[in-house]
Amino acid sequence: MATSEAEILEQYRIALHNARHQAAIAEILEEFGYGPDSLAVGDAKLAAARSAFDGLRTEKSEASAAHHVFTTKRDELVDMYALDRRKARAVLTKDPVIAKQLAILGNTPRSYIRMLEAARTFYSVSLAHPEIQARLAQLRITADHLNHANNLLGEVETARANYFKELGEAQQATKFKDEAFAEIDDWMKDFYAIAKIALEESPQLMESLGRLVRS
Repeated sequence: MATSEAEILEQYRIALHNARHQAAIAEILEEFGYGPDSLAVGDAKLAAARSAFDGLRTEKSEASAAHHVFTTKRDELVDMYALDRRKARAVLTKDPVIAKQLAILGNTPRSYIRMLEAARTFYSVSLAHPEIQARLAQLRITADHLNHANNLLGEVETARANYFKELGEAQQATKFKDEAFAEIDDWMKDFYAIAKIALEESPQLMESLGRLVRS
């Protein structure tokens, strides 16, 4: 018995193909209302399910790739900011005004949003004040480094937005796939029910439709 969705699609494909092209089956099924026109309806529903299945696989792959880009950039930013913050705290905590401006007092924020805002404050304030840049340069936190970190912030935000876009598209694709499978499953349920009756005198022919018959 087919268990995965890919196996189900293949079982249905074989069933519809043989129902149309295996003469012994086609002749009997046509007498029971499953001639070429009726089978074309099943073909269309199967094609829709196949397309939705492939579409979901593509969307999941794109969402996974987008998640990888986001987490890679996020982790780079987290590591960079954590090191820069430790360096700045080592020499600037004795200057409470600058320390407050850079938001380096207290513990490092743990949540993503708070960390992002703290990093944004640190780098934007540093870039806006030459005197702070001069102090940080002593710690090998150069203007180029600050600009790189600030640009990385933007890349992280863009990557996160893109990930959520791809995630939403994958969820929508899941809905489409589920709906398409429900339609072909319902159609094939009726098809198999009629086929079982039609082929009652030749039960072994059911195996050509993807249904094993006990000998």
